[in-house]
Amino acid sequence: MDLANYIADIPDFPQEGILFRDITPLMANGEAFQEACCKLAEFAKKVGADVIVGPESRGFIFGCPVAYELGIGFVPVRKPGKLPRETVSVKYDLEYGSNELHMHKDGIQKGQKVLIIDDLLATGGTVKATIDIVRELGGDVVGCAFLIELEDLNGREMLKDVETLTLLKY
Repeated sequence: MDLANYIADIPDFPQEGILFRDITPLMANGEAFQEACCKLAEFAKKVGADVIVGPESRGFIFGCPVAYELGIGFVPVRKPGKLPRETVSVKYDLEYGSNELHMHKDGIQKGQKVLIIDDLLATGGTVKATIDIVRELGGDVVGCAFLIELEDLNGREMLKDVETLTLLKY
């Protein structure tokens, strides 16, 4: 199955000059969504993941079914003020401004093998911040997996020491 057939190209969204890759048609098609999640699960098995970590919010969409399929846990990474218990956080820079991510302090156990799953690898800022939190908690990041990679934004440069899978490259 060619998953690219289920990605819609939306020109000039969210602003003029941007070509947005819309994943909702893939998510709406049961067969395509299942295929994507199965490929991500195969990678999780290959790297020996004990737990899946997914950044808000599309990391949840792909990370949770993979964790369920493998019978392992899922740990969310969220924006400030969204997690109810004690968290660790990291601030990181974006092209215009900054952002902050949080994870429950007890979300990762020391030595746990972690696979980070998200929908998109662009500049790599979000995934690098997620890696930093996992490592701060003593987790071993054994891989990162994405539905889409925007190669011209060079996000993979942030992941030189981490095995990485992308299902589609643009």
